[in-house]
Amino acid sequence: MNSPLNGHINTIIWDWNGTLLDDISICINAINQLLSERNLNLLTIEKYREVFTFPVIDYYKAVGFDFEKEEWDRVAHDFIRKYDENLQGASLFPDVSIVLSAFKNKNYKQYMVSAMQHEFLEQTVQNLGIRDYFIEISGIRDHFANSKISMAKSFLREHNINKQSACLIGDTLHDHEVAEALGISCILIANGHQSYSRLARSGVPVLNSLSELSGFFN
Repeated sequence: MNSPLNGHINTIIWDWNGTLLDDISICINAINQLLSERNLNLLTIEKYREVFTFPVIDYYKAVGFDFEKEEWDRVAHDFIRKYDENLQGASLFPDVSIVLSAFKNKNYKQYMVSAMQHEFLEQTVQNLGIRDYFIEISGIRDHFANSKISMAKSFLREHNINKQSACLIGDTLHDHEVAEALGISCILIANGHQSYSRLARSGVPVLNSLSELSGFFN
């Protein structure tokens, strides 16, 4: 059962894609273009949330790509190109500014660790007008969306973040894996890239939207 976190939390580590940035339709449109080119079945949002996973190569295989017949690197770059072409159309989820402001007013420290390529991350966060809420943000240095665990561990060390006072907020089971590897608390939001039923398997609190976060911090 979901229950409030303890009163020692004063640091939030945010995921970006699917947690604060609503890019689900962009991802589905991009992958469906690639699937259509190969005469493969297209994804609905429901199907997408059931199959999307990390590492993303496993997700591509699950929806029908055959990497014995074509190169994974080429497909990954094709997806990113289509994604980047439409990224400017992505918006924040409702209540993002309200939630970030609420944490700021309570003097929480806020960071971001994302599987988005770092330069695009910086640019997108700045363009959407919320960069000032974060002490620091960090994205991956290539386009292949590999595990965030090593990057997140380095990030915690570099910024001297106290594990006992930190909570990661994300939208995928991989975010929970990252939090477990870091030894920090985790909350998952179920309006991103994976379904509520999948996220519930993690055993950590799962919320339907960011607006429900207020009840989890004393």
